[in-house]
Amino acid sequence: MALHRRAALALPGALLAAPALAQAEWRPSQPMRIVVPAAPAGTTDIMARLLAQHLQQRLGANVVVDNRSGGGGTIGTMEVLRAPADGHTLLSGNIGPQSIAYSLFRNLQYRPESLQPVGNMIRGPNVLLLHPSVPARSVPEFVAHLKQNPGRLAYGSSGVGQSPHLSGVWFTQLTGTQATHVPYRGAGPLMQDLIAGNVQFSFDNLTTSVQQIRAGQVRALAVTSADRNAQMPELPPMRETMPELAHYEVNTWFGMFAAAGIPAAALRVLNAEINTLLNMEETRARFAQMGGVPMPGSPEDFGRFVQAEIAKWRGVIQREGLQMDVS
Repeated sequence: MALHRRAALALPGALLAAPALAQAEWRPSQPMRIVVPAAPAGTTDIMARLLAQHLQQRLGANVVVDNRSGGGGTIGTMEVLRAPADGHTLLSGNIGPQSIAYSLFRNLQYRPESLQPVGNMIRGPNVLLLHPSVPARSVPEFVAHLKQNPGRLAYGSSGVGQSPHLSGVWFTQLTGTQATHVPYRGAGPLMQDLIAGNVQFSFDNLTTSVQQIRAGQVRALAVTSADRNAQMPELPPMRETMPELAHYEVNTWFGMFAAAGIPAAALRVLNAEINTLLNMEETRARFAQMGGVPMPGSPEDFGRFVQAEIAKWRGVIQREGLQMDVS
């Protein structure tokens, strides 16, 4: 009788163990897709392609990178939300459409709760870049040049509502300067036009502009983070260059999201694979070359981080009175 009772008590645990084991072994049942809400060549695209190659090797499924640029990253985000929330579609998201957009755009079609954070990947500063024809080699010299030519210089960004755009808006407001904003569909097209001199300056992710800076194709003046970056320690933080910029600080980040409702088993496996990728020595070396820092952690860690970023940019945007429509 005692033996029978012990067997009965053990049965629920056995029943619970089987589904848990099955969940832990989630694997894609069809090809996967990582949507990039920007053009190729930017950090958002680089992160997607790194993860796609990793998942393909580790999970044995074909993983396609799908670039859907426009609308400050909101078009690509909506593409993910239209797909089934089954773990086979990921969004290579970033600070723009996943934090700034909620306060900046009046007609946004999604909310923070529409997305499930899967895992953060990389963090790094933006950098102020000039075309070599601009006669300035420091931030104060550049501000003086802008004031001598009000509204005559154009600055490019990787898209409306992205952190490079807001970096430029905040910079011109704090320094009392004027310039014309020219949005592009990603960092790649922007860099091409900056090198060609079609725009005179830009704010871009340091992670995607290191190569052009070192080649002398563009001139870097300062980083937007509070501290110097180990990859380019010669660049001062913007906040150290002028009293007007004492409170200026922007850090950009890139991570993976899925549509809300993704199965818990898929979420766990995908987060674990992101962390595995970030902890590889070759990944850390690649990120260091880009001037970025790996950001491993749980989906809950990433979710808390994103909420803090949403609150931060809400305050900045409200103080500056910025509002626009998704175009």
